[in-house]
Amino acid sequence: MSPQQQLQLLNKLTVTQLAELSKLSKPYISQVKNGKRPPSRRLLDTLQKFLVERNNIHGDYLTLFLQSRRANEVSSGSIHFYKVKLGKFFDELNVDKTNQRQIERFLLQFTNSGNRHAYYRAIKTFYRWREDNFALPNPMRHMRAPKLSKLIMPSLTQEEVVTLIDALHNARDKAIIALFTESGLRLSELMNIKLKDIDWEGHTIRIIGKGKKEAFAPFGDLTEYYMKQWLAQFQPNSNIWGVNQWGIISMLRRLEDSTGLTCNPHTFRRTFACLLRKAGVDTMTIKDLGRWESLEMVQRYTRSVTFEDSMKHYKAPLG
Repeated sequence: MSPQQQLQLLNKLTVTQLAELSKLSKPYISQVKNGKRPPSRRLLDTLQKFLVERNNIHGDYLTLFLQSRRANEVSSGSIHFYKVKLGKFFDELNVDKTNQRQIERFLLQFTNSGNRHAYYRAIKTFYRWREDNFALPNPMRHMRAPKLSKLIMPSLTQEEVVTLIDALHNARDKAIIALFTESGLRLSELMNIKLKDIDWEGHTIRIIGKGKKEAFAPFGDLTEYYMKQWLAQFQPNSNIWGVNQWGIISMLRRLEDSTGLTCNPHTFRRTFACLLRKAGVDTMTIKDLGRWESLEMVQRYTRSVTFEDSMKHYKAPLG
């Protein structure tokens, strides 16, 4: 390993990373990084070993990256997302030799702006992870995200939600549709609800959301009515539904086939946001109730709300 490579690794790896790899003290490593002390043989051997492992790691990048996502307890849906998007990227480009222009050309093959943006997010997350863990250059550091077209994503009207509920024949499925609509829950959040999580008086449910963060979701009288009907006939051992994720997905697909209405968890989440917006609830409040991380996402979800919808809640400033 050349002196230049030594210096490069010393600059790119953090004090904490070097201490964990070499089992040397942080104060000593900090002095080495600041040029106050020469690197010991043990530290040089550690850098050499790291360099060798880094150069042999390419074939296992995707496996290691997915393992890191699982360690961070991301959802199975996110794991699948990264596996599909990065799998295609890895098949077409050499991730160690790719530059920004090549990545931009790769993204241009996707005519759908949403799909292009999804690939961009997955690839950017990978390169940030690679930079943090292997001290390698990040070709996307200064790359701008592709613009998203302002598509109006589908949501349901209140009448259509009632149609879906009326088409079902048991309290459990009716409760699921009502809860999706009144709470904006994600499928993974809804799936893990236990009896102890429900606050009937406060009309809230304790959930574990994205990033394993604890949060609370609201629900209304219709959800309470059907959930109590269901729980009067079913004693849950784990989640309150008695079915797994695929059982709920299968129910939604059958419901969509029988009614012709779009029927999936994300549509209900958009419906939750749009119905609140049409009722005059401000965007910041919707963000908090739906546990979104940004106002931009709420605005994307509520693009189907029209000027006429907003006019119903307009009050002239001067009376």
